[in-house]
Amino acid sequence: MTELLLLAVLDGLAYAALVFMVAVGLTLIFGVLRVLNVAHGSFYAIGAYTATSLVIGLGAAGWSPYLAYPALIISAVLVGALLGGLIETVLLRRVYVKEEVLTLLVTFAVFMILEDVQRLVWGVSPMFADAPLSLLGTLAVGQVYYTAYQLLLLPAAAVVVLVALRWFLRSTLQGRLIVAVAHDREAAMAMGINAKRVYMTTFMIGATLAALGGALASPTTSLTPGIGTDMIVLSFAVVATAGLGQVEGAAVTAVLLGLGRSFAVYLYPEMQVLMPYLIMVVVLLFRPQGLFGVAEMRKV
Repeated sequence: MTELLLLAVLDGLAYAALVFMVAVGLTLIFGVLRVLNVAHGSFYAIGAYTATSLVIGLGAAGWSPYLAYPALIISAVLVGALLGGLIETVLLRRVYVKEEVLTLLVTFAVFMILEDVQRLVWGVSPMFADAPLSLLGTLAVGQVYYTAYQLLLLPAAAVVVLVALRWFLRSTLQGRLIVAVAHDREAAMAMGINAKRVYMTTFMIGATLAALGGALASPTTSLTPGIGTDMIVLSFAVVATAGLGQVEGAAVTAVLLGLGRSFAVYLYPEMQVLMPYLIMVVVLLFRPQGLFGVAEMRKV
C-alpha cells in the first residue's frame, strides 16, 4: 500500500508540472487580454507533435540523442512565437473590443481548425519518441523505481517556469508593462503604453508555455488526435479553482488537482476523470472567486 501511495504522489507531481505550464499560460493570457482562449489546448498538442517530429528527425539524421532536450524547447518557442503571434495578429486583435462571447467563439473556431490541421499534418496514427525519457534512466525512490525524466526534469522545469515568470513580470520593463495593462488597460494606454505590443507579447508567451507543456509531455505518452482537448479542459479547471489571473495560485492548484487525479487513478479508477472537477466544484461552492482570487468590482 505504501508503494502504491508513493507512486500516486510521484505521478501526481509529474502530471501537475505539465498541467501548470499550460494553465499558467492560459491565466496569463486571460489576466492581460481578458480572453478565455479555448485554442490554448491546440498549442499544447501542436507543441507535442512538433517536438516529437523534431526528435524523430534528429534521430533519423544520426545526430546526438542528447540534442532531443534542446529540441523540446526549440519546438515550444517556434509554436508559441509563430503560431501564437499569427493568431493574435490576424484574428484576436480584431475582436478585443467585441463582446466576450464573440472572442470565446473565435478561439473555439481556431481550436477546431487546428484540430483538423493536426490530422492533416501528422495523421491519426499514434506518434511516440521516448529518447529524452530513456536517456535519463530510472531512479529508486524507496522501493519504487521511477523515470528520472518525470521525477526530476518535469518538476524542475515547472519551478523554473514559475520563478522565471515571476521575475519577468516583477523585475523587467516589459513585465511591468504587462502587469500595468492587466491592472488597468485604459489608464495604461492613457500613459502611452503600446497595448497592442503588450497583447502580442503576452499571447506569444502564453502560447509558448502551453507548447512547452506539450513538448515536455511528448516523451511520456503516445500522441493521438484529441490530446489538446483533455488538457485545455483540465487547465480551465486549474485556472477556475485558483482564481482567474493568479500565476502563483495556478501552481498550487495544479499540484492539488494533479494529486487528486493521481490518487483517484490508483485507489478509485472510476473517479479519475471526475476528481479534478469535483475538487473545482467544491472550491467554487465556498469561494466563487477561486482559492487565491480576489473579488473585484466590475466596470459597466
